[in-house]
Amino acid sequence: MEKSQKINPFILHILQEVDEEIKNGLERITLNIAGNSRLTPVERVTGEDFWILYRILKKNPYITGLDVRYNLLSDVGAYYAARLLQKQPYLIYLNLMFNDIGPEGGELIAKALHKNKILKHLKMTGNKIENKGGMCFAAMLQINSSLEKLDLGDCDLEESTVHLGHMLKENHCLVELHMCKHQIKTDGIRQLCDALYLNRSLRYLDVSCNKITHDGMVYLADVLKSNTTLEVIDLSFNRIENAGANYLSETLASHNRSLKALSVVSNNIEGEGLVALSQSMKTNPTFSNIYIWGNKFDEATCVAYSDLIQTGRLKPDNTDVEPFVVDGRVYLAEVSNGLKKHYYWTPTYGGACSDSSNAGFTLVPVGQNL
Repeated sequence: MEKSQKINPFILHILQEVDEEIKNGLERITLNIAGNSRLTPVERVTGEDFWILYRILKKNPYITGLDVRYNLLSDVGAYYAARLLQKQPYLIYLNLMFNDIGPEGGELIAKALHKNKILKHLKMTGNKIENKGGMCFAAMLQINSSLEKLDLGDCDLEESTVHLGHMLKENHCLVELHMCKHQIKTDGIRQLCDALYLNRSLRYLDVSCNKITHDGMVYLADVLKSNTTLEVIDLSFNRIENAGANYLSETLASHNRSLKALSVVSNNIEGEGLVALSQSMKTNPTFSNIYIWGNKFDEATCVAYSDLIQTGRLKPDNTDVEPFVVDGRVYLAEVSNGLKKHYYWTPTYGGACSDSSNAGFTLVPVGQNL
């Protein structure tokens, strides 16, 4: 009424549901206003709509999470999101994934987190905040002492590793960092690894969908000899090839005893490298999850992973392949397991949040809504 603004029926419907939940005594509610729902009629939330949400939520003690992924917030919505982060003393989870937020909006949100001591989980995925916004986040993380999970994937950041590397040397709170599609090459992974010698909080590192080759694995394999914090590494959709897989398998077999999960999906690895990784599981009792689909399987690979599964060393839920036999020969089929299979979307029905499909979050739990 203040703004003479048309009511968004989607928001109204969600808020009415929340009112009922509060009446029934539910606390710590995550408000789910995702714009990609296929089960309910959706009128996507705009920046002006978010002003209304900001006014309603800024003093609400029941709402601890807000999911507005796949909407149309733009920098206008980012302005109100930043104000919400400054005013709302209960919000620990904020998902702004794919909302047309640009560099200015990114800067506003990053600056709001300089003094915020509540928010623990932020997803900025798919917002084109570019290097300008990315640098603001890197600077913020040298100050902020509460944020534990951050996704800056697909934000049009290029070679951001210099600034994020400096941040990782200073920050001792961040547990999970997603940096997919950052154009990271060999020098970038070297800068990250230099920081990881000093960092003692990061447990989940996602550098998928970059340009990392086997040369970068020299640095990662070396840092894993001394880093005892990292538990999950996602290298999917890079190009580490046999040489990179061999570097990692040697370290995992002989030195590292903290890494639990590794994804090398679609990395142009052939039988030699895949078999080497399977061998490292035999000597490393901590290394429990491996994802290898999209590489070049030969018969030795199929036999090696079939043996790991049949002997019980590799649980079927902890890998994305399943052996089957045709005419006495072993092959591997793909199964829907992974570190974050249902990160960007969830099935309309069925096990949307199964542990085997989202193993990264099961392995690195840090609290509700995280």
